[in-house]
Amino acid sequence: MSINNESKKEITINSTIQLKGIVKAIFNDMIHVQIGGKIISLPASNILKSN
Repeated sequence: MSINNESKKEITINSTIQLKGIVKAIFNDMIHVQIGGKIISLPASNILKSN
């Protein structure tokens, strides 16, 4: 599935994507991020490990 005909990038299973969001809250080991109209919760350990 092509995202953009000019860039020829493809999304496949286990591919990495980047999303920009706003951190709304941090509780214990969970970071709550707003992306669009949704707030998702992510383990802080996963975020810190990838940077």
